[in-house]
Amino acid sequence: MPQTPLTHAADTADTADAADTADAASADWHQCRVTLPAPHNWLVLDLTAERPEEWARAAADEHFSADDAPADRRDAFAEDVLWYWALAARQKALCAAVLAPQDGGVAAFYCVRELGGIPAESLRLDALRAEAEAAEGPFFRPPEITEVELPLGAALRVHRLEPTDPETDSGNVLEGVAHYVLPRAHPTVLESRLLWQAMGLGEELAMVADELAASVRLV
Repeated sequence: MPQTPLTHAADTADTADAADTADAASADWHQCRVTLPAPHNWLVLDLTAERPEEWARAAADEHFSADDAPADRRDAFAEDVLWYWALAARQKALCAAVLAPQDGGVAAFYCVRELGGIPAESLRLDALRAEAEAAEGPFFRPPEITEVELPLGAALRVHRLEPTDPETDSGNVLEGVAHYVLPRAHPTVLESRLLWQAMGLGEELAMVADELAASVRLV
């Protein structure tokens, strides 16, 4: 899978835009932008869709280039996309996308969300680390937790095997890398997270997660 970042100006094909979250009254930014590497391999989820089922079906029809692609493959892809769309919507994601090369299935899920309800005095890496270390599983191995510096600000990088839907502790167990970012110019915390099931691509997709997190911008 290509890893080279895009160097041209971002547009709707390679940038996921975000609206302000309803519970973020203190936010003084208007958009969250993420540059997707190899954008032709990604499907940006339209979180503004009023009829997500219809949107997922249209996305599936467009995803498969062959007109004679089996109907069950289209149905399965639409179902998967709709599932991730609902997950992103429940988590009030600012933006979300699935890694899905043309004519293939969903290989990974990416989203950015703002973590609300965090007191100002807890907007520190040590506080985020303490919370990450106290998080309960199910995990197949202890989480790998490191501190990194991103263009947006300091961040906590957490690499672990986690449930598809951490908020409900349900679904399949996936490998994931999450970056919890403290933007220097804004009093908030952003979560940039990539989840995948293709365990054989773990090292490569972890690099993609780092690349995605480094590209996040607030404007």
